[in-house]
Amino acid sequence: MRTIVLIAAATLTCAAAADRAAADEQPSSTTADAVKGAFGNTIVETYPDGRRAAVWLKSDGTYTGQGRKHDMSNGHWAVKNGQLCFHQSHPFAFGTTYCTPIPKVGLGEPWQTKAFTGEEITVRVERGHVAPS
Repeated sequence: MRTIVLIAAATLTCAAAADRAAADEQPSSTTADAVKGAFGNTIVETYPDGRRAAVWLKSDGTYTGQGRKHDMSNGHWAVKNGQLCFHQSHPFAFGTTYCTPIPKVGLGEPWQTKAFTGEEITVRVERGHVAPS
């Protein structure tokens, strides 16, 4: 899910992801603290055309995502230089890492950022595991 940006941001959807050195690398507690509001919740990204994507972060440094076309993806996330960074494993994305700033917002509060595609999107972290509509 190339739109994983914000997943990150996750209204705290910690918008941005960092490249991970190894798949089994565990995020540090300070790294996890920066995005802990997203654990167990859903980072929802809304595109200009109204379609939505979702990202679910796990505390072990992995994520699962569902794109706005309902395509599934997964990979690893990390916090690097104040950004949430995603490194997609499936489908293979040619080693691409996408990073986005982590906003200081609360659960449900929206923020603006750019998707992997360069489009302006609105991101928010929604309570629980919700699928994009």
